[in-house]
Amino acid sequence: MSDTARRKREHLDAIAQDPAIERGDSGFAAIRLTHRALPELALADIDPRCEFLGKTLRLPLLISSMTGGDDPEIRRINHNLAAAAENCGVAMAVGSQRVQFSEVAAEASFRLRDVAPDTVLIANLGAVQLNYGFDSSHARRAVETLTADGLYLHLNPLQEAVQPEGDTDYRDLAAKIAIIVRETPVPVLLKEVGSGLSPADIALGKQAGIRHFDLAGRGGTSWSRIEHHRRRDPADTLGLTFQDWGLSTVEALRLNRAAHPDVTLIASGGIRSGIDMAKAILLGAELCGIAAPFLAAAQESTAAVIAAIHRLEREYRTALFLLGCRDNAALRDNHALLLNP
Repeated sequence: MSDTARRKREHLDAIAQDPAIERGDSGFAAIRLTHRALPELALADIDPRCEFLGKTLRLPLLISSMTGGDDPEIRRINHNLAAAAENCGVAMAVGSQRVQFSEVAAEASFRLRDVAPDTVLIANLGAVQLNYGFDSSHARRAVETLTADGLYLHLNPLQEAVQPEGDTDYRDLAAKIAIIVRETPVPVLLKEVGSGLSPADIALGKQAGIRHFDLAGRGGTSWSRIEHHRRRDPADTLGLTFQDWGLSTVEALRLNRAAHPDVTLIASGGIRSGIDMAKAILLGAELCGIAAPFLAAAQESTAAVIAAIHRLEREYRTALFLLGCRDNAALRDNHALLLNP
């Protein structure tokens, strides 16, 4: 097993063994919605379809980036996630593809079009790797491996700062991201991994030509705490000190919807139910990204992931019905439905 694959397995083991990695502070619990006893709709009328990256999804849901590598279990997880995404008509983003450039066998975990021929698939590279030898040729190859509809460039400075082998040179990245945007044949999306994107971050991304942003706020999986489990010095508590650092998902949504109404926002980080999804769409998100709730299901089977997606879909449809909203457009930015705007 390669060093990178070993690190990915250590991440999965930490998630399985430490329930406190799930922080539960995304901000959605504090948001209260009104209730329509006369919604003037039939439940069957609800239409949660949306357009994303040129394709129609049956639900504004993205299976967020989790993993990838040359480990057979990791390949099975990605296969189950992709097959479920195709079956349910939702989008999927893979974990970081950096590993495929050092381990040829890892490419197999990202070759998913055979099980997901039609739905939205998003490739993924760490933006910081542009300061460590990666360029637009790597971006194009990542896209080609997945036959992707878009490319995530993820930003994870906190995780890299805590990670024993982290890459922490974030100098001049915005200019290099702009080159990737120009030279990549699919849309490039900017993504955090659990500490949120600020309005200043999105302003830099817009200058680089990006129009899709995955906020990935605080409140779900804490990658700082995950990396704490991999520390080399038992006395090193940096990962615990920063485990709740950053903007919550709700804070990131509210700040950026106000500051940047002209971009597409993906809400992720601590979304755990269809009600959370409804709150995120109301606050201006076009799509909701969810990862952790699908992980255990993906370790079991494709059918288990499908069941988890169907549960979320039923919850989301029910929330729209009880709010009197026929579709996503009727819900988005409808602050009249907030009891505590």
